[in-house]
Amino acid sequence: MAKNKKKENPVPEDVQEEAAETPEQMASEAAQTAEAAEAPEAAEKPQEDQGQLLAEAADKYLRLAAEYDNYRKRTAKEKDSAWIEAKAQTVAAFLPVYDNLERALKQDTADEAYKKGVEMTMKGLQDALAALGVEMIPALGEVFDPNRHNAVMHVDDPEAGESTVVEVFQQGFICGEKVIRFAMVKVAN
Repeated sequence: MAKNKKKENPVPEDVQEEAAETPEQMASEAAQTAEAAEAPEAAEKPQEDQGQLLAEAADKYLRLAAEYDNYRKRTAKEKDSAWIEAKAQTVAAFLPVYDNLERALKQDTADEAYKKGVEMTMKGLQDALAALGVEMIPALGEVFDPNRHNAVMHVDDPEAGESTVVEVFQQGFICGEKVIRFAMVKVAN
């Protein structure tokens, strides 16, 4: 009775056939429709409008190229400054060792082997710093420069020139234009 009855399909056959289309077919048809709609507009535009569009596209291209060039230069500069900053922080960690070796060299000792060992260690450290591009800031006998020197004492010395460094308490270091540590000095007035 109810089992022998066929179920009726509520969707008409012509709609079922359209639904059977794949998404790729539907996208292709939409693209063709869009091309057909744009084609008459492009043909109707005067030559001047197309020239203007070309000029605008060229301008956009030049601006994009300039932006990319600026980006490339900026990132290269940031990379270099990051490298210099990393070197400066690393070298700053070794400067107390340099100071201790310098103090050890100033002390008198009867053991020549010990003195030679300290000298060789200091020479090795100086060579390593030079290989990294780190230089000592010239101070003794130089005119005081607040960008490189840190004056901790002043002395009246008529023999020394005005604002001349007469003694260095702690050696300063520089890497390129970046001061790693200012030279601690005594300045003559």
